[in-house]
Amino acid sequence: MKADHKNVTLSLPEPLLRKFRVYAAKQNKSMTNIMTEAIERMVQPDDEYEAARKRLIEGMRNARDLGTGGKITWTRDELYDELFKG
Repeated sequence: MKADHKNVTLSLPEPLLRKFRVYAAKQNKSMTNIMTEAIERMVQPDDEYEAARKRLIEGMRNARDLGTGGKITWTRDELYDELFKG
């Protein structure tokens, strides 16, 4: 085990633990390795979401000027007619 790892205690129902041991053996991986990968996948989306949110906000702040002065010059009905009836 790496020096930067910490031990934790995990309590699982016996039937699940048996299935987990079999699963790990079939994957030719340790139970620790499988749990590490699973936990990394669980927390990674939060990191990806935050990065995507920051990119979106930055994109909105740096959006190009379309010459509208920030005012909407069309109605919903006009847009619908242009897109779907035009």
